[in-house]
Amino acid sequence: MTTETAVPYADLPLTLTEAGSGRPVLVLHGGGGPATVAGLAQHLSRTAHTITPVHPGWDGTHRPAWLTGIDHLALAYLRLLNDRGLRDVLVVGSSLGGWTAAEMAARDSTGVITGLVLIDAVGVDVHGEPITDIFTLDARGLAEHSWHDPDRYHRDPATVPAGELAQRQANAATMRALAGDPYMHDPTLLGRLRRVQVPALLLWGESDRIVTPAYGAAYAEAFGDGRLDVIPRAGHLPQIEQPEAVHARIDRHLRRTAASSADAE
Repeated sequence: MTTETAVPYADLPLTLTEAGSGRPVLVLHGGGGPATVAGLAQHLSRTAHTITPVHPGWDGTHRPAWLTGIDHLALAYLRLLNDRGLRDVLVVGSSLGGWTAAEMAARDSTGVITGLVLIDAVGVDVHGEPITDIFTLDARGLAEHSWHDPDRYHRDPATVPAGELAQRQANAATMRALAGDPYMHDPTLLGRLRRVQVPALLLWGESDRIVTPAYGAAYAEAFGDGRLDVIPRAGHLPQIEQPEAVHARIDRHLRRTAASSADAE
């Protein structure tokens, strides 16, 4: 495993962790930061070349003033993949990272992306299924909405070390800057996903109350080749609550999309 800095734009250094070899897999974290996908990236690195960036502004990294939306982030990651000459890339994204992955696929003009995995992704507007405004929730309320087993994962902010709490608050401020207006979605994205024909697997925790499985079903239906798979006994981060189930499903999708891309050549 190595950590390095890539520079897709002169004022945008990206901190990347890379591990493994084989098919490239870009792993995109959500608002909780890189730790929320670390176990998933480690698993995938056994059979693939994983690239796991820290989104600009998270964990103290630099975010240039012009980077004010998920579309900007998606274009930066597409440029990163193309600058490196990568092909046949599977993009895996959790929550806000899933939104970024969907936006990347919708804007991919070079065909670098050949598969998607969206895990409890935000990013689209689904009638009758509003995205819960997490900025209005206290710590207990956020746990109740995020986890199948909130008692296990809830942390009283009073027990969190000052440095970690400050980092969480800074991450939340960055998330608000990138995805707060309109809240956690692009009104145009759902309609643009029909043009995305690469196989998209949407994994959803059955107990997610931030974006419900019904929201996930509408998201999957919007893709040209989308499929929803609901994970029992999991909430918004099934890769943490039910890692084995998530890993098994992504492994199958990794094999499936590799076969699909080979058939297309």
